[in-house]
Amino acid sequence: MATVQSTVVGERRSQRLLLRIAIQTRRQSLAGKPITEATETLAVNAHGALIRLTAPVIEGEEIVIRNERTQEEQICRVVYIGPAQGARVQAGIEFLHPTPQLWGIIFPPDDWEPSLGSPQQPKHA
Repeated sequence: MATVQSTVVGERRSQRLLLRIAIQTRRQSLAGKPITEATETLAVNAHGALIRLTAPVIEGEEIVIRNERTQEEQICRVVYIGPAQGARVQAGIEFLHPTPQLWGIIFPPDDWEPSLGSPQQPKHA
């Protein structure tokens, strides 16, 4: 069972969910050889994800990811390289084409603001 936790960040394009989803990545090494790697997401949003990858990886590199549950694939670009943890690094990826349904989650609209308590009652004029 996956743990879902929302994180509100002011400059994000969409809400981020801390969610582990099994994925497979395909990319080319710096020498041009194909690399396939089974890994997982650390966080997802409607525009991409934070994943773990075996180094080396470079910003701007294109990666094909496949959701192992749905078998759906998407081409992504590495936009962030985070701290190394052993032989792996955290990598932020963004979809080249909008694909929020890849994760099997319905994300709230971009203008949605989470409530800080009970739902607001409609205002009457």
